[in-house]
Amino acid sequence: MTSTGEVEGRAGPPLWWVRRRDLWVDLTLGGLSVVECGWEGVLFAREAGLPTAAGVLFGIVVGAVLVLRRRWPIAVVLVGIAVAPASMGFLLGVAGLYTLASSEVPRRIIATLTSMSLAATFVVMYLRTRGDVEADPTLVVVLSGFVAVALTVPPVLFGLYIGARRRLMESLQERADSLERELSLLADRAEERAEWARTEERTRIAREMHDVVAHRVSLMVVHAAALEAVALKDPARAAKNAALVGDMGRQALTELREMLGVLRSAGKPKPVVARPAAAPVTAAPFGGFEDGPGPTIGELEVLVGQSRTAGMAVEMLVHGEGAAYAAEVEQTAYRVVQEALTNCHKHAPGARVVVRLAHRDGEVAMQVENGPCDGTFAEHGLPSGGNGLVGMRERVMGLGGVFVSGPTDEGGYKVSAVLPVR
Repeated sequence: MTSTGEVEGRAGPPLWWVRRRDLWVDLTLGGLSVVECGWEGVLFAREAGLPTAAGVLFGIVVGAVLVLRRRWPIAVVLVGIAVAPASMGFLLGVAGLYTLASSEVPRRIIATLTSMSLAATFVVMYLRTRGDVEADPTLVVVLSGFVAVALTVPPVLFGLYIGARRRLMESLQERADSLERELSLLADRAEERAEWARTEERTRIAREMHDVVAHRVSLMVVHAAALEAVALKDPARAAKNAALVGDMGRQALTELREMLGVLRSAGKPKPVVARPAAAPVTAAPFGGFEDGPGPTIGELEVLVGQSRTAGMAVEMLVHGEGAAYAAEVEQTAYRVVQEALTNCHKHAPGARVVVRLAHRDGEVAMQVENGPCDGTFAEHGLPSGGNGLVGMRERVMGLGGVFVSGPTDEGGYKVSAVLPVR
């Protein structure tokens, strides 16, 4: 990391100068002040009866003080006031007052030193001009005051203006830097939110793909196993099962093809969702709920009928009077029962399954419970990624509901969910 004032890999100016240009400006002013004070030192030595070399040396030392104006502006002004009786240091006094006024020195100190310089200049000018215009003392006072004000007030006012402008620019620069940092922070946060959104989108897409394919493919595997078992014994039933497998395969392919088409589209993504065999295919947004009709609680009978057709002993019990619920409530209830039945096909073949649906005041509850497997039916070898229960829990809790799943005391498994209808 380079120090302040370094440019293009070169070392910055030494000591207190911030920029190399400031160093050269002060050296130039110091040189001019040395020349001026050295010449005035010759005149001072003649008037005081001192050796000329002493006067020149004194003037050089006084003039060189101007180089220190950025580091010690108060000292430079005091030196200018001190040498005013010797009629020396015109450039020193003007530049010193300007630097003092434009620095960060407290205003009371600036006012005090300005008053001292004004008084010193007035006294010196009065003493030097009264002998030339003895007939008009008023003119001497006016002339002395004019010169004192002309040599003191303008550099102070200009210095105050430059100091205020510099502070304003520094304040604006700080605000710009602060805004840049805030924008950088906002950009980082936006990137984090975008990454979170991408992760959430991938999760939602995976959940939709699972809903579209898993249930139908599971039923296809069950029907294929039944077809294999009865192919020789009951050709009519085998043909029926084969037709069912074909229908479900075509439906799964259609839904999968439409979902992939939606993923490739440039518009708002609306993935296809799984539908019962008798219902048309619709699309769903990645938020997890379908636009338009979508699956409803009223279609659960069709869903349960598909599992019965696949050979599952499933019973559906409905308690209470149904009502028209919000679309997301209907869709979530359908998805919970659908995934629970899919898990029964995978992990509990041949077990008795009971689907319970209860319409209550302010909520709707659903439960899918299967009994223990008796070992008569072999498992179909359906793969399980472990995401079904996670997806159900996310859907239910996203609506502020309650989701519980786990084994039962009888050796089966139970999935329960309660959804608020408002």
